[in-house]
Amino acid sequence: MPLPAEKSTETQSAASPSTIPWLLLGWCATLLIITYLPILARMVDQWNNDDDMGHGFFVPLVAIYVVWQMRESLLAIVPQPSWFGAVLLVWGALQMAVGMLGAELFLQRTAFLISLVGSIVFLGGWPLLRALRFPLCMLVFMVPIPAVIYNQITFPLQLLASRVAEIALTTIGIPVLRDGNVLELASQKLSVVEACSGIRSLLSLSFLSLVYGYFFEENRTLTRWLLFLSTIPIAIAANSFRVSLTGIISEYNPELAQGFFHSLEGWVIFVFALVLLVGFHRLLVRLAPSLSSRKVAA
Repeated sequence: MPLPAEKSTETQSAASPSTIPWLLLGWCATLLIITYLPILARMVDQWNNDDDMGHGFFVPLVAIYVVWQMRESLLAIVPQPSWFGAVLLVWGALQMAVGMLGAELFLQRTAFLISLVGSIVFLGGWPLLRALRFPLCMLVFMVPIPAVIYNQITFPLQLLASRVAEIALTTIGIPVLRDGNVLELASQKLSVVEACSGIRSLLSLSFLSLVYGYFFEENRTLTRWLLFLSTIPIAIAANSFRVSLTGIISEYNPELAQGFFHSLEGWVIFVFALVLLVGFHRLLVRLAPSLSSRKVAA
C-alpha cells in the first residue's frame, strides 16, 4: 500500500481532521500486539509474579485513558506520514530478533515500544507523535528494569536503608551492630534484602507521580518535573523509615516483623509516601506559586 506523500503547509491547513488513518493505525496496533504477543505475555506474567512490577497492570490502562481524554485534540491533527517511521519499524524488528537470539528480555520488550512509535510516525507523522508523547513515555514503566541495572540500584539502596536504620535505632537507645545490609539486634538478626531495598516503592511512586502530575498540573511542566524527581528522596526516606520501624518492632515482638504484619507495614509505609508526595505538591503551590502559574506546553 503506497504511503501518501507529505503535504505542504497550505494543504495541511485545508485538510480535514478525518484524514487521519485511525482505522489503519488500529489495524497496525493489532498486528503489533499479535507479533509481540509471546513477549507481552511473558511480561504480563512477570507483572503477576514480581512484586516490584505490580504496577505494570495499570500502566497501559492509564495510558489508554489519557489517550481517550485527548481524543478531540488528536482528531484535529492533520496527518503528515513520514518514512522515518518505517526505519523505526525495521529497527524494532531487528532489535526483537537480536533480543530473542540472545534471550535478552529487555531488548525484546523495548522493541515493542520502538515499533509502536514507528507505526505512529509512519502513519500519522511527527505531529501525532508529539501529541502522544506523554502516554507513550508512561509505557516505559511497564517494562521491567534489566537485571544488570536492577542489581546496581538495589544494593546501594539496601546499604543506605541499613545505615539510616542503624542511626535511627542507635539514637533511640536500641543497641545494633551493622554488617553491610545486615542489622544485628539483641533479639535477632535483620537482613535488608532486595525486597526491602525500596526499589518497589520507587518504581510505583514514580509512575503514580506522573499520573498525579498529569491530572493536577497538566499545563505546568516544571511542577510536574519537580513532583517526579521528588519521588526519589521520598521513596528512600519512606523505606529507611520502614526498616527502622521493623527493627523497633522486632525488639518488642519479633513476630510482628515477619509475614503478614511485615507486608501490611509495607503497604502502610507506601501510603505514607503517597501522602508525602501530595504534601510536597501542596508545599510547592503554597511557597512557590510562580511554579504553578507558569504555563509551559506539556
